[in-house]
Amino acid sequence: MHTRPIPSTGELLPVIGLGTYKGFDTTPGSAKYMQLPGVLDALFAVGGTVIDSSPMYGHAEAAVGSLLGAKTHPKPFLATKVWTRGRDAGIQQMQQSMALMGTACMDLMQVHNLVDCKVHLATLRDWKAARRIRYLGVTHYTASAYAELEAVLRAEPLDFVQLNYSVADRAAEQRLLPLAADRGIAVLANVPLGSGDLLRSVQGRKLPAWAAELGCTSWSQLLLKYVIGHPAVTCAIPGTGSAAHMADNTQAGVGPLPDQAMRERIAACFKD
Repeated sequence: MHTRPIPSTGELLPVIGLGTYKGFDTTPGSAKYMQLPGVLDALFAVGGTVIDSSPMYGHAEAAVGSLLGAKTHPKPFLATKVWTRGRDAGIQQMQQSMALMGTACMDLMQVHNLVDCKVHLATLRDWKAARRIRYLGVTHYTASAYAELEAVLRAEPLDFVQLNYSVADRAAEQRLLPLAADRGIAVLANVPLGSGDLLRSVQGRKLPAWAAELGCTSWSQLLLKYVIGHPAVTCAIPGTGSAAHMADNTQAGVGPLPDQAMRERIAACFKD
């Protein structure tokens, strides 16, 4: 799988990771849970490492920790978030997240949706200095928050920003992705496959013949190639609880990446 450097350190990160929203919100013994070991196997098989979660995602953090502890895996790059108000509540929540995910040092801790951002960033700087976390960042999932997100990116020293970016949601291209590149901030792209409407819009349609130039065999791969084809994007984190979908998604990180002309060609496939 292709890798991109984290600007603040140069550490290489695989370009396709895993989001755990909904897909990992399940408990041991359930039919849904039984599918999840295959999801992690598919991620690791092609060199993926990034697993992103949050306390907001129900049982997801616990599921990740339990599954990773059940058998030997390559070392993952674990990311989660603080999603509460107040310094003490934030510390308690982050400690619980780390315990659930089975790590004494979280690779990336993010302020979820900028909730009580200044308070939590102060804690995260202290934790990074104490080596309780390796990287810190902020997240959001909607373009309506971009003005606030931009202000934080300009004002705060950050390692990562996580934001929504897909063929159907290109607003980040205007200001935030260039700003992240200028500021040396790694970008995690959430919801990179857009809503279900994107894939439904091409259901039953054959891939264009030129998709083979990128090594794509599915529409999902083509959508993910669009996202990671942007040079400011460090890693895309499509969410899934399906091993087959994870295996399909990882193939977007292999083979040629599209230039800007090819990215526009991809986008044109999904225009009304």
